[in-house]
Amino acid sequence: MTKLLPMALLCLILISSIQAQDDSGGKISGYMFGDYFYNVMRDSTISEIPNSALSGKKDINGFQFRRIYFTYDYKISDKFSTRFRLESQTQAGVDNTLFVVFIKDAYLQWKEIFDGSNLIFGIQPPPTYTVTELVWRYRSLERTIMDLRKIASSRDFGISLKGKLISSGKVNYWIMYGNGSVFESEGDKYKRAYAHLDFLPSENFRITVYGDYRFKPEKDFSGTGYNNDALLTSIFLGYQEKNNFSLGLETFLQMNNNDIKAVDNNLSILDRNALGISVFGSYSFTETLAGVLRYDYFDNNISADFKGDSRNFFLAGLDIKLHDKVSIIPNIEFETYEAPVNGISIDPSLTARITFYYEFL
Repeated sequence: MTKLLPMALLCLILISSIQAQDDSGGKISGYMFGDYFYNVMRDSTISEIPNSALSGKKDINGFQFRRIYFTYDYKISDKFSTRFRLESQTQAGVDNTLFVVFIKDAYLQWKEIFDGSNLIFGIQPPPTYTVTELVWRYRSLERTIMDLRKIASSRDFGISLKGKLISSGKVNYWIMYGNGSVFESEGDKYKRAYAHLDFLPSENFRITVYGDYRFKPEKDFSGTGYNNDALLTSIFLGYQEKNNFSLGLETFLQMNNNDIKAVDNNLSILDRNALGISVFGSYSFTETLAGVLRYDYFDNNISADFKGDSRNFFLAGLDIKLHDKVSIIPNIEFETYEAPVNGISIDPSLTARITFYYEFL
């Protein structure tokens, strides 16, 4: 994928040229975040621990850009608009330190295709955790729980329809049909269908009910194929007061049909149900200082027959706002691991960071 870098740079140059020549509706924007990080604690077997949010060996430290976004928005007319976004990411000290550049967004939006609704076609964010991210507001520190645990992709290639169910905007809908992920080549008939309802009973409070169904190839066990489709449901509650504080609670259940063989190694094929709960909040002490806290619980299989796969994740940070578009955020991430069935405990992981976040418009 690193071979895409020259092409991506050429795209940026062309877009910048277009922006310079066009005053009718083009806009370039973006943001970056990275850190100085130090892996304070790690288990010696960290690379072998499944479903770990934190990676890299103990004592690895250094500077890294975790994300760089470059966005070009263009208003074609009152009815049509487009977005093209590139993303670059790296993870120093884990796999490599090379920047990987890829297309994050590339879509056309048809506004008011009918009263109160917009149609979107192309590479776009699905409705999975878009609302959660709006309330969380600290993507610069960490992804929301379903993104972090790879329950669903942050982008998909497909078509969606979103808008108001009632004219007041207190009940909104979003449906989408897509490939299932944009980061893999599409070479099969299996797709993913998404839907959410977003309720805003008051100016500050919202409730989002979400579900998606992923059609998947049959899973093979001893030469026999079993339906392996997956159903994901979630509920999000969010409350926020602008420039003051925000609170969020999200829980999800992912039901994977016929996903694993019974632990007694007989012919029984079992469903695998994954559960996640995330609680987070931020509070502004002053105009230039805010605190951030978050706790996640994740269990990859809630069956009593499967032990050692639950995770507890903690995040705490202090947002020092140097400008509306510039922040320095000292923070820590801490993760604990349920002891596996062999009884050998796993040491927790702790990473300390100083995160830098800035936007350009």
